[in-house]
Amino acid sequence: MDFALTEPQQQIRDQILRICTRFDDTYWLERDRDAVFPHAFCDAMAEGNWLGIAMPEAYGGAGLGITEAAVMMQAVAESGAAMSGASAIHINIFGLNPVIVRGTEAQKARMLPPLIAGKDKACFGVTEPNAGLNTTELTTRAEKHGDRYRINGTKIWTSTAQVANKILLLARTTPLDKVKRKTQGLTLFYTDLDKTHAEVRLIHKMGRHAVDSNMVFFEDMEVPEEDRIGEEGEGFRAILHGLNPERVLVAAEAVGIGRAALARASRYARERIVFGRPIGQNQAIQHPLARNWAELEAANLMTLKAAWLYDTGQECGAEANAAKYLAAEAGYKAAEQAVMTLGGMGYAQEYHVERLFRESLIPRIAPVSRELILSYLAERVLDQPKSY
Repeated sequence: MDFALTEPQQQIRDQILRICTRFDDTYWLERDRDAVFPHAFCDAMAEGNWLGIAMPEAYGGAGLGITEAAVMMQAVAESGAAMSGASAIHINIFGLNPVIVRGTEAQKARMLPPLIAGKDKACFGVTEPNAGLNTTELTTRAEKHGDRYRINGTKIWTSTAQVANKILLLARTTPLDKVKRKTQGLTLFYTDLDKTHAEVRLIHKMGRHAVDSNMVFFEDMEVPEEDRIGEEGEGFRAILHGLNPERVLVAAEAVGIGRAALARASRYARERIVFGRPIGQNQAIQHPLARNWAELEAANLMTLKAAWLYDTGQECGAEANAAKYLAAEAGYKAAEQAVMTLGGMGYAQEYHVERLFRESLIPRIAPVSRELILSYLAERVLDQPKSY
């Protein structure tokens, strides 16, 4: 049993951190202030072919696993880019996994290379205002007319829709009251985001200002039949192929944020002199930071285990969810402690930990809540009755 990164994995980490040195704290603070999408960062990642790290080689990707993708995304977040950097390229890493698994060869050849090259930017249209995490209750409709579908409905928390030209969209093709199981009747599409029939309305939010979040209102947006992924009505099954990788990557990013915050807090504790001694000499400062390190390392081990299980074709639902839960909590606690260690200066933007703290909240909330993860683990691992 070897817990170390392999030499190629360590090289991935080193190369990503090297790219990220071109995008320092000042760059991300400016993007946070001006709320401008980090195009330069995305272009740099595309130039290195990193956007296709987990995509098949046949379509221009690197053909590596979710483990390598997790190493990469953790390095991005740890560099100080946090969720602003990670979310800007997130969907490239895992989002089109349903296309890889369920798409035809023609679809893969058409859809994957432009995304890998950074020519296409995609967004993810699943969550709805009145459905939340209860995906089977979504009401966005896709009605077929000849060889095309017309989309009507509303999505919420659709990241990057302001800059995206493509959307991975889940819609209901059969009404809920006409299916035997709630998971039936949903259909998945990967198609052009036609903004003449899709109004993208910005959501002003607490953090991650560089990467937009939106409500999207569809009114008769047409989608050709060849943009349907898999069989009609089987979209829920298709979308599942992206869920565990997403949880693993979010977990890796949360650990990265925590490490970034912890490094800044530790440095400040060594350098800040009060009452004639570094504040880091006080156990009241030392112990919480030491606890943060231990929690982050434990969360990272679970993250890598979940990634390994996925890459080796084994069941990983419990581990992927546990990794997301543990990493989100550890990352948040480390970021919070960083603010408290810096005291008043932790509240100042110039020290960056307040930005990391705001962005550390995202993995706690999305893509699935802490409470639903615990319910899932209680049911699937501990054999408790379903509670929801």
